[in-house]
Amino acid sequence: MADKRDYYEVLGVPKGASEDEIKKAYRKLAKQYHPDLNPGDKTAEAKFKEISEAHEILSDPEKRAKYDQFGHAAFDPSFGAGGAGGFGGGFGGFGGFGDVGDIFETFFGGGFGGRSGSSNRPQKGEDIELTLTVTFEEAAFGCQKEIRYRTRDLCKACKGTGAKNGTELETCSQCGGRGFVTTTQRTILGSMQSQRPCPACGGKGKRIKVPCPECHGGIKAADKTKVITVPAGIDDRQSLTLRGQGNAGANGGPAGDVYIIIRVQPHKLFERRGSDLYCRYPLSAIDAALGCEVVIPTLEGKVKYTVPEGTQNGATFRFRGKGVTRIGTKNKGDLFVTVETEIPKRLSKKQKEDLRAVAATLGDKNFEKRKQFNDQM
Repeated sequence: MADKRDYYEVLGVPKGASEDEIKKAYRKLAKQYHPDLNPGDKTAEAKFKEISEAHEILSDPEKRAKYDQFGHAAFDPSFGAGGAGGFGGGFGGFGGFGDVGDIFETFFGGGFGGRSGSSNRPQKGEDIELTLTVTFEEAAFGCQKEIRYRTRDLCKACKGTGAKNGTELETCSQCGGRGFVTTTQRTILGSMQSQRPCPACGGKGKRIKVPCPECHGGIKAADKTKVITVPAGIDDRQSLTLRGQGNAGANGGPAGDVYIIIRVQPHKLFERRGSDLYCRYPLSAIDAALGCEVVIPTLEGKVKYTVPEGTQNGATFRFRGKGVTRIGTKNKGDLFVTVETEIPKRLSKKQKEDLRAVAATLGDKNFEKRKQFNDQM
């Protein structure tokens, strides 16, 4: 497993990072490299898998404790079963514990990583990630959208207890309400005790006497419909968050969040860069030479503009305040229109003769770039 990167390095957090810091770093990277947002990108797909693997280990206190002590070897199948070197190889002759967690549960009472009673503590519900597609104009001006999604909610009939309404939970007879059981195992070092979550109550210390007929364990699938406001100026791949609208938490823990990733459809004329818009405007060589009045498209309608005579190909005109609203403000970006000079095709014989007659009257003074080139040549 020497080719694996350090999990803290993968998420870009220090070794002493808190659970919130790890979760925040994971969310940011997961959005950046999610396969749905990078279709066909194998590099992004590999990054996403690496990020998910790191998050799976570091977000779990027990797995993180193992990783901090033994690194990637803690999750190597050969570790503790006569594998290559280190701590695992030294205990290979004890019958092969298979996983370093079994070693600690056997020799040190199962307290490694604080497993005992952890099933009974409040846990936040899982987050939900959705994708919402909007038009270019909806993103620019803002809009309201209806979203539908499925969550795991607390059952209303039993209020999330899993027990039939009107009945109470009973203390687990197998663990006496402690949530864990103690077992004794004979090893080469003598008798060792270990603690494991109670198999009868799942570590909760309580058992359901009469199950709720409406759900399974207090959680029930529910379809939700929400009307959300998409703010003016939101850009492609930015996200909105609905706090506490995700899956229900366990043991009285808060519900998760809903993350809505916005995908903005491309526009036929405009390209967006931040709050500015860019547009290419085709102009005939004749109009560019003589100057003319044109109609320029903007997101708020058409505006007239006088193109000065002698306008060169690639010239860019700026229209202030005709861009996109800067999100969270009333200010807007600008519109930049670049001229693309178009040379006429399929001229008639008479038109060609007329153009040659005009060309014959022109000199270097009418063509600055040609004059500069000739001088340099």
